[in-house]
Amino acid sequence: MDEHFVVITGLALGTFAIRFGGYLIGAGIPASGPWAQALQALPGCLIAALLAVILVQAGPAEWTAATVALAAAILSRSLPLTMLAGVAAVWLLRGLV
Repeated sequence: MDEHFVVITGLALGTFAIRFGGYLIGAGIPASGPWAQALQALPGCLIAALLAVILVQAGPAEWTAATVALAAAILSRSLPLTMLAGVAAVWLLRGLV
């Protein structure tokens, strides 16, 4: 057998196993209750944690861009607009500083 075929087949089976396993585990999670509430809050918590680490290591351009993004979030309540404002601000500020 060609080694490329073996590698591709192995990767395909691994991908299928991971996805199917996630489906089986996800089907067992309750739709209400404290576990469901915790899992619904998890994406926001992860983004906040990643942003905190970035801002601790960042400079004035990133802090100013974070302030711009926060203002956009408060005023617009739109995630795409907030992301666009933050990315545009950090891009512009890094070019100026």
